Amino acid sequence: MRAPGPWGDNRRVRVGLLGGSFNPAHDGHRHVAELALTLLGLDQVWALVSPQNPLKSADGMAPQALRLASAQAVLGRHPRLAATDLESALGTRFTADTLIRLRLRFPHVRFVWLMGADNLAQMQRWSRWKRIFTVVPIAILARSPYSWVALAAPAARAMGRYRQKSARARGLAALTPPAWVFLHTRLHPASATEIRARMAHWERRS
Repeated sequence: MRAPGPWGDNRRVRVGLLGGSFNPAHDGHRHVAELALTLLGLDQVWALVSPQNPLKSADGMAPQALRLASAQAVLGRHPRLAATDLESALGTRFTADTLIRLRLRFPHVRFVWLMGADNLAQMQRWSRWKRIFTVVPIAILARSPYSWVALAAPAARAMGRYRQKSARARGLAALTPPAWVFLHTRLHPASATEIRARMAHWERRS
């Protein structure tokens, strides 16, 4: 699938947005994207490769061009998945601003923000995190061992009354935010941290 352009268009589809550093992208990212397509009834998933996560150190962070290339390599063969550097093109740094801008550029798209339980566990640290809940519906995908911690975290408690039953997941994109679901799924074991550690190990041995 060709990546969306920063100026938007009039497509009328349901799109999951999977943000992250993708440092590097791996099969686990593709697994999450494919799960989202199925469980949420989405038409497309866009992987938003961030210029730099404000909550992560730049140390050890590969250049965005390399991270984007790795995401394209992992996702690009799927006809309904795309990796993009839209955040750089839009000039946004924080998720709330990115979502607001995307809704303006793609007025007929039904967006769903996708994230792992580890992000929900510390979402209260995100800039304007409550605003994110009011812009698009959110799907949280379980990620061991964070699930129970995430559901007890400040963001989950504050937005508890807007949580939807998992049976409504396929219709989440059509719901008016705030609306979110927590999906108890078996996720892929791949980890970008472990991949970087293995790469560093073999670089030291070479």
